[in-house]
Amino acid sequence: MIAKYVESLSQWVAKSAMVLATLFLVLMALHVSLDVGLRYLFGKSFTGTLEFVSFYYMVAVVFLPLAYVELQREHISVDVLVGRLPPVAQLVLYLFASTLGLLYFGMLCYQSYLDAVRATVRMETAMANFTFYLWPSRWALPVGFAAMCLAILANMIKALQQRQAL
Repeated sequence: MIAKYVESLSQWVAKSAMVLATLFLVLMALHVSLDVGLRYLFGKSFTGTLEFVSFYYMVAVVFLPLAYVELQREHISVDVLVGRLPPVAQLVLYLFASTLGLLYFGMLCYQSYLDAVRATVRMETAMANFTFYLWPSRWALPVGFAAMCLAILANMIKALQQRQAL
């Protein structure tokens, strides 16, 4: 019951984050294309393209899809040695690595959450020709890392249910 809930919640969160990342990717492509077109045709540049691409679009495109990639089991893995071990040993090593991943991404989630709160309270800005708020982009990291933790947990539960490493 709980396993099914965690899995469906993880799927929903990962897909939602992936859709949001895709939206940011499309916005980035349109923004950069518009900037290049304006510069080529009229000799004018779109103000803030570098800032928007660097601080908003790229951050979202990198960190939001982490959970989706984890659920698809598409992260880079090398199993030259582990693949030759018995299935029980593979499962134990998988659960150990997943536990380390939960700890690692959990710590990243916690610290990036604290950083996002601090940036939001201070209304953090970047040096630019205009007032450019950085604090909204800071929230992509804790969201992406929390979704990643949920995906790792869902994969761990699935591995335990199937009694084999994923």
